Amino acid sequence: MKFDLEDRLVDFSALVLTLSEHLPDNRACNHLAGQMIRSCTSPTLTYGEAQSAESTRDFIHKLRLALKELRETRLAMKIVERKKYVQDESLMQKSMKEGEELIAIFAKSIITAIKNSKGK
Repeated sequence: MKFDLEDRLVDFSALVLTLSEHLPDNRACNHLAGQMIRSCTSPTLTYGEAQSAESTRDFIHKLRLALKELRETRLAMKIVERKKYVQDESLMQKSMKEGEELIAIFAKSIITAIKNSKGK
């Protein structure tokens, strides 16, 4: 099976959107849901831009933006988890695990891209 980061990002966005739909309807959760909706979809869309980057520098910049948004999503999910706003623990854990894995992938990809650009 071919590893497809784009599909994985789309699945992560869908997963976090589902998580946001499980939040209670109160002021704090509405704020967190809005934040998570923006930050979980941004890396997916930014990755699409990175695939059409105009230069290696532009590619690295877009990967860094995606990583920043993934980290923001992780922190919002940590708040949700800490406050125990979501009762479905498996959904919460799956979301957190995938976020951590994507952060690791992007961090490593940035390092690799920087190394490769210096070799040119």
